[in-house]
Amino acid sequence: MLENADLGKLVLRLTLGGLMLFHGIAKLLHGVGFIEGQLAAHGLPTVLAYGVFIGELLAPLMVILGYQTRIGALLIVFNMLVAIALVHTGQLLSLGQGGGWALELQGFFLLTALSVVFLGPGRYKLKN
Repeated sequence: MLENADLGKLVLRLTLGGLMLFHGIAKLLHGVGFIEGQLAAHGLPTVLAYGVFIGELLAPLMVILGYQTRIGALLIVFNMLVAIALVHTGQLLSLGQGGGWALELQGFFLLTALSVVFLGPGRYKLKN
């Protein structure tokens, strides 16, 4: 039986960081207007919208590279908690169109990042 926990951690990191990075790139290309609107609707300063670049660009790169991985993963956890609080609280107990949980994607990012916080980067990482 093939067993390599470090390789598994690398796959987990690349999956989490890679998929989250697409969201950050989209916001970089198309702006953070939607997030600004959500913040304003909750009475929060719209300048906080730019924090999404930390959670969806910087943090995923940290996780992918294995540089300060636990901090990067923790930033993603925080990013997802904010996203759920601002946009998705009404869906917490809802089913999606295909019958699964309506927040599967958000749950995936949140719980995968939390796993990386606890597991760490493994052996395949940048030296830090």
